[in-house]
Amino acid sequence: MKIGIVLYPTYGGSGVVATELGKALAEKGHEIHFITYSQPVRLGSFRDNIYYHEVMISNYPLFEYQPYETELASKLVEVVKYEKLDVLHVHYAIPHASAAFMAQQILATQGIQIPFVTTLHGTDITLVGKDKSFEPVISFCINKSNAVTAVSESLRQDTYEHFDTTRDIDVIPNFIQIPEYEVMEDVIELRRKYAKDDEPILCHVSNFRPVKRVADVIQIFNKVNHSIPSRLLLVGDGPDRYNIERLCRSLKICNRVVTLGKIRDAANIIRLSDMFLLPSETESFGLAALEAMSVGVPVISSNTGGIPEVNVHNFSGMLSNVGDVDEMAGNAIAILTDNKTLKQFKLNALTQAKKFDIRKILPAYEDIYRRVIEELKLQSV
Repeated sequence: MKIGIVLYPTYGGSGVVATELGKALAEKGHEIHFITYSQPVRLGSFRDNIYYHEVMISNYPLFEYQPYETELASKLVEVVKYEKLDVLHVHYAIPHASAAFMAQQILATQGIQIPFVTTLHGTDITLVGKDKSFEPVISFCINKSNAVTAVSESLRQDTYEHFDTTRDIDVIPNFIQIPEYEVMEDVIELRRKYAKDDEPILCHVSNFRPVKRVADVIQIFNKVNHSIPSRLLLVGDGPDRYNIERLCRSLKICNRVVTLGKIRDAANIIRLSDMFLLPSETESFGLAALEAMSVGVPVISSNTGGIPEVNVHNFSGMLSNVGDVDEMAGNAIAILTDNKTLKQFKLNALTQAKKFDIRKILPAYEDIYRRVIEELKLQSV
């Protein structure tokens, strides 16, 4: 199949998932066309069966804000028409689904039929989508998509709750490519740059926004560190970084916390760790937790949104109510105190992550592509 993938090309979860999906599809022989305003950060170097089409943003002085949705729709028309695509897959509802619908209608006037699949990732529904000014457009685009998927059952239910849609939504969870890491000497030496051999390393990766509750990460670590001398690695950046650094200074734990900023391949840092902290206010799926488990790191998390569909309580990690830093810290201490318990949780984390291996998830997307292509053919007969 020739598949057009529309995405945000940044470090966000939807862009990462869309890029990795495209790469995996290309490896299976499908022809993938990424369509966005800059090269996806996870795309990497040249690969067979992968093409990139840049949406050029005009700089016309009449517009205070450039009409990206219109320019994207025009680019979709061009790529579908001249590359002869079979299907479009748009990730994140705003504005990709509406641009895809507009392109679909334009192409229909030229005798070209193209189905589009919309994947809902989370904040397009749970945060941005709750803005009443967006609701009519998002509801319309969901209903007009040839197929809609959500990355968790929790997100599927949120969509039904907040939008005027009764159409079927398929749940296809996010996925991971299980890395084949070994405990190599360089990993051991790198770990020693951050902690002594007898000091556990805790880790957190996020965009440092309020919804991630990074202050809770610091409070949890502070309690763990009082009981078991430990180190904390923070990966990412964002609006709460200054407040977090100030909190570390007030708690006098700056010498125990390392803030690394944005790192393209966070897995190389996570795999140095013994535990991952994810106390978020809400998560549609919990991709960061899955990435941690894929390298054998158990997760201490909140029990909100789609996280319980990923992190199994008392198996791959522990779940607590949002904001219950005392219980989260207690759970972390209980696991870290006993080496046998920690080892078992690490093995369990990897076992759980393997359920989301991309090789198991990929066929579900391929089936949907074939289904919408066939349905559109039957409608045009």
